[in-house]
Amino acid sequence: MGPHPAVAAIRLAVRRVLHDVLTEHTRNAEHARCAPHAELTEAGAGRHRAALPERPDTPLVLVACSGGADSMALASALAFETRKLDVRAGGITVDHGLQDGSDTRAAEVVDRLTAMRLDPVESVAVRVGHAGGPEAAARDARYAALDAAAERHGAAAVLLGHTRDDQAETVLLGLARGSGIRSLSGMAAASGPAGRYRRPFLHLDRQTARKACLVQALPVWDDPHNIDPAYTRSRLRHEGLPALEKALGKGVVEALARTAQLSRDDADALDTWAAEAERTVRDEAGRLECAKLYALPPAVRRRVLRRAAMEAGSPAGSLFARHIEEVDRLITGWRGQRAINLPGRVEASRQGGRLVIRQS
Repeated sequence: MGPHPAVAAIRLAVRRVLHDVLTEHTRNAEHARCAPHAELTEAGAGRHRAALPERPDTPLVLVACSGGADSMALASALAFETRKLDVRAGGITVDHGLQDGSDTRAAEVVDRLTAMRLDPVESVAVRVGHAGGPEAAARDARYAALDAAAERHGAAAVLLGHTRDDQAETVLLGLARGSGIRSLSGMAAASGPAGRYRRPFLHLDRQTARKACLVQALPVWDDPHNIDPAYTRSRLRHEGLPALEKALGKGVVEALARTAQLSRDDADALDTWAAEAERTVRDEAGRLECAKLYALPPAVRRRVLRRAAMEAGSPAGSLFARHIEEVDRLITGWRGQRAINLPGRVEASRQGGRLVIRQS
């Protein structure tokens, strides 16, 4: 008799990601093997070739685990699947220090991951700032800690437990901000430097992960912040989405997750178009020409403007659609208006038919 359907589903999702990691790791190792390892002279060729290992090191995959049902299910699936593959598995838990006893809970998560025979396993304490609000600040601190851990351990990938429900919430939050199609694309299955972060559960619902923990008798921790109405995502999860399902019927979560994928495909295509178009709208000195920008489709032009603002030093996380719309009006609705102030002390102005974007 096979495993419970929920357990089978989470294991299959992780197995697919691990196979991708292994394939990429092997490809990179082969590329490194074929690349020259030293400058060879005619006289020294053959004598000074660097020796290469017979097989590359086994890749390490880390799981980011909070102790909640999603990440505990993910950790259990990783521990099971890596027994059959040439992959090492480890775990990281981040202590945000936002609740009493958070260090104790982090230590408990370390013990549970260690009991699953993950290695290395560690808890990382972070200090959460205030920029962007409590949720954004905690997220920034968490990813900074995970990035550092991945670099420290030389991890090939870090697995995150985001589910289809999380994806639906992310799409709705993007819709509420009115930030355009990229916000509607939600979370990518792979993101970060060289695709470091992998999200195996984006096609699985939250209940599947919780059920997998239940049938495996895995203890889980329910973060009280997840039901605290002070947090936007919590209100959306417990009030907004249920209201939508009541009004529109079941299937809202699935539809929103599908919208995310379709939007991501469109956004990727437009980003590629914008990157190519940017080279055609600059003069010999590299300045953006307003007439050529005006000729571009609006979706492409605004992407070119956003890229230019970011290159000038405007932080991506603080650069919203309303900022780009104001800059766009320098192109499409020029009436002699003054310079536009952007986040990061960046200024956009129109000068002699050129759009100048630079730090003030």
